[in-house]
Amino acid sequence: MSEDALPPSTPLIALAGITKTYGQGQASFQALRGVDMNVRQGEFVAIMGPSGSGKSTAMNILGCLDTPTSGAYVFDGKHVEDLSRDQRALLRRDNLGFVFQGFNLLARTSAQENVELPLLYRGESAEARHRMARAALKAVGLDGWEHHTSSELSGGQQQRVAIARAIVTSPKVLLADEPTGNLDSKRGHEIMELLVGMNSEHGITILMVTHEPDIAAYARRIVHFVDGMVESDKPNGEAR
Repeated sequence: MSEDALPPSTPLIALAGITKTYGQGQASFQALRGVDMNVRQGEFVAIMGPSGSGKSTAMNILGCLDTPTSGAYVFDGKHVEDLSRDQRALLRRDNLGFVFQGFNLLARTSAQENVELPLLYRGESAEARHRMARAALKAVGLDGWEHHTSSELSGGQQQRVAIARAIVTSPKVLLADEPTGNLDSKRGHEIMELLVGMNSEHGITILMVTHEPDIAAYARRIVHFVDGMVESDKPNGEAR
């Protein structure tokens, strides 16, 4: 076991009694009502639920983009709820990668420059940024497309660039929010095969929000949210 690996019995992520309330008084809304969930290193978890179920709020807390009203969030041994805004930003930068439904690429910027962006924030040298970005683009099947801008790429290719940008820093966890939502069925399944490969071959822990059962079927575990709580949490014995 490597120095960075957790003992098999220790979850990489642990949520305990997580609540989230927006607003105050009669205008308040409780988005999460006591969520308990553990995620072990190397898992691929799909988070599902109807609109308003709390799945997106939970994802924002997991991604250190929001903080819980109460409860404990432990990431790799650190109590995230006790961290300052700057400390959460560093944890996010050093450990998490994000893939969004809308790709979120810079329009007039090349694929390589888009992928280099997180490395720029880390202060990597230009030489290191170029090398790491090219390797990430090759890993997602875009070798030779480094200098194409977003407008010159298909939707599926743009999402591959977004995934390359998310993995270029070698994150412990990849958070994917409806990663196939803007893609046709064929391209969506291609993206899912890519994520499955990254999970199984490289051990990247993946947490994915989706409302599509055929996309959730790629995950090895499916968590259903209803009314701000975990309704079910089951292994997917038929994962693709």
